[in-house]
Amino acid sequence: MAKRDFYEVLGVQKGADEKVLKTAYRNLAKKLHPDANHGSKETDAKFKELNEAYDVLKDPQKKAAYDRFGYAAFENGGGQRPGGAGFGPEFNSSMSDIFEDLFGDMMGGARGAKARGGARGNSAQRGSDLRYNLEISLTEAFSGKSAQVRVPSSVSCDTCKGSGAKPGTQPKTCGTCGGAGAVRSQSGFFTVERACPTCAGRGQVIPDPCTVCGGQGRVTKERNLNVTIPAGVEDGTRIRLAGEGEAGLRGGPTGDLYIFLSLRAHEFFQRDGADLFCKVPISMATASLGGEIEVPTIDGKKARVTIPEGAQNGKQFRLKSKGMPVLRSSQSGDMYIQVSVETPVNLSRRQRELMAEFEKEARNNSPESEGFFAKAKAFWDAFGG
Repeated sequence: MAKRDFYEVLGVQKGADEKVLKTAYRNLAKKLHPDANHGSKETDAKFKELNEAYDVLKDPQKKAAYDRFGYAAFENGGGQRPGGAGFGPEFNSSMSDIFEDLFGDMMGGARGAKARGGARGNSAQRGSDLRYNLEISLTEAFSGKSAQVRVPSSVSCDTCKGSGAKPGTQPKTCGTCGGAGAVRSQSGFFTVERACPTCAGRGQVIPDPCTVCGGQGRVTKERNLNVTIPAGVEDGTRIRLAGEGEAGLRGGPTGDLYIFLSLRAHEFFQRDGADLFCKVPISMATASLGGEIEVPTIDGKKARVTIPEGAQNGKQFRLKSKGMPVLRSSQSGDMYIQVSVETPVNLSRRQRELMAEFEKEARNNSPESEGFFAKAKAFWDAFGG
């Protein structure tokens, strides 16, 4: 069967440059690779033809010879003939990039290590971030406060100054990976890269570890830290203390500490954003005749609320700017007073007599209840009594 033109195999114009050839080869190799086509003989043949074409055109000398003489340039000892049995080292080299594109970190490729910021080959590691849960009162959230917290965490070892090596010694470059932190192995046209088993990907080994930290470069201690809590914080607010987390390994940067705030329930107030709600019981007499009551505010002071005559149960009164401060703002929320009309209990004989007399005289004084029972009577009448 006649061979196809190599440029035609790659789907590019004759004379295409190296970048165009490589892009075309990568795209076709992904489609025609045997692992992606479950052993199709036709696809295997095309895949072999593709590598044969690219093996010639990627080499400037072979490409120049092919452009001038065609297939004849590789016949009768005129050069390495393309399409020989098996896959040569050139194929392995070109395919390593393809497999990194196809499988990425699954193969532990060097490209994956670069994408992770070059973590390999560097013994220093950033410390972990820490979380501390702190409970405060609603009053403390209103005014803000300075709190002291005791945090157990890892700190840099003073003996070895965080290096992990015994004083007077230094970490050494790993002899297995040469400081790269990774080793490669070749299996056919597969190139597999994995973390170095000797140095665990750090690129360095410590022959004489510090006796205090055991080579870790850090030890566990408890620290006292001052935390400034601003006024207006809400339940679940997170405060970040940069550099106050766990110390890094072998001189690596320190992590951060996050303070998560929770608010205890208040005996008077319920919070909704910056607004406060307070339920205040009043007597039937006050609700009927009206009057003034004193209510507490979140700042520990008193506020007077005028109850109008005939106030109904559940009526709300708004006290402007008596709520919580808005975080990092000069504004404040409002406070809402909701009255709860209290029914008297344990009446004396005289109180019962007065209540009965009041009930007898109280006509046209309860429009809501009278309206309800009037509608109920009409409802019953509709069902024939």
